[in-house]
Amino acid sequence: MILTHTARGLLAAGLIAFGLQIAQAQDDAKTIVFGVAPGPYGDMVNQAIKPELTKKGYKVVVREFSDYVQPNMALANGSIDANLFQHTLYLEKFAADKNLKVSGLIIVPTASMGFYSRKLTAINQLKKGDVVTLSNDPTNLARGLRFLATLGLISIKPDIDPTKASERDIAENPRGIVFKPLEAAQLPRTLDSASGALVNGNFAFAAGLKLSSALALETLDENLKNVIAVRTADLNQPFVKDIKAAVESPAYAAVINEPSSVFSQFQKPAWMQEAAAPAKP
Repeated sequence: MILTHTARGLLAAGLIAFGLQIAQAQDDAKTIVFGVAPGPYGDMVNQAIKPELTKKGYKVVVREFSDYVQPNMALANGSIDANLFQHTLYLEKFAADKNLKVSGLIIVPTASMGFYSRKLTAINQLKKGDVVTLSNDPTNLARGLRFLATLGLISIKPDIDPTKASERDIAENPRGIVFKPLEAAQLPRTLDSASGALVNGNFAFAAGLKLSSALALETLDENLKNVIAVRTADLNQPFVKDIKAAVESPAYAAVINEPSSVFSQFQKPAWMQEAAAPAKP
């Protein structure tokens, strides 16, 4: 078949366009979009995870969300490929409540919840009628109440699952503190009016609060340390395995352990503590 010059031009243009579409599809296939909430975890992706993925040919994009709801919804609907902002307890409850097929991949070093105040210099200064704000989502509300119990400010009813406790489950409040649950992102702003606030690590960092300025810091259980989440269907995908390998790499550990890094103050997951432990003879 003999093609006219115009036909040859159209065919060539079509092939070029087709080639560009293939190239674009290949580029998209090598792009990993991480969802994060305000705070240090976007920096963790960029500084400690992205370099290792870049070496393997990936383009890594960090997309910040303003709350604890959107990152999981975006992950489930395919708008992002992974997220890093939540602990395992929150992920599991949120996924169950919303019927989402998302799963934890690997736990990372985490900034703990802190009791912050601009009016007090010690927790024992709290008195009757003082307002303490804390997160209102069920998982972190229960977490906050458990933290308050460890500080001796309240006790929780003994017949209650402490991971599901609410304000109604406070058995004793000897100081007569008023607890005011609010959206987690708003808590740092309450420090100008409330006597104290329980602020999750990521929102504390986003607000310029230092872990060292907290009157008390929570000791994190393993299920309260942050986890990278992906779609359950993607768990065996090469890009997910590469994310996990990046987090387990010596380069990642070097960034986390750098003394001048904010991450050096974070509580490390069990697997990372074990990896750093001296070998037994």
